Amino acid sequence: MRRPRPISIQDVIEGGGPMRFTKEVIAFCLLALGACAATYPVYPQVPAPLAEQVTAPPTSAVPQIWQPGHYDWNGSGYVWKPGSWVPRSGHGTLWQDGYWVRHGDRYEWVPAHWT
Repeated sequence: MRRPRPISIQDVIEGGGPMRFTKEVIAFCLLALGACAATYPVYPQVPAPLAEQVTAPPTSAVPQIWQPGHYDWNGSGYVWKPGSWVPRSGHGTLWQDGYWVRHGDRYEWVPAHWT
């Protein structure tokens, strides 16, 4: 028994074999797949935080909490803000680093904050 010849890409384009496609159909499929890719602007990746030494809290009548160092976006690049002790009142208990949020076809920077 003779084995059938494998179908090549050229056979498919030229209409040979069991699959009959025209060049126009293949071009349309490739264009349709390309249109499926979302093209949103890419925002600059936030660098890894710098290592910092946490010092002992200053002597104070007001309770203090350590606010970690973090990067902030200034409109054209990231700026490192070193950690510091801040009054505990008026803050949540969880620190959230800054991050980017997508709004439609653009991104917006949400600064670091307590939650």
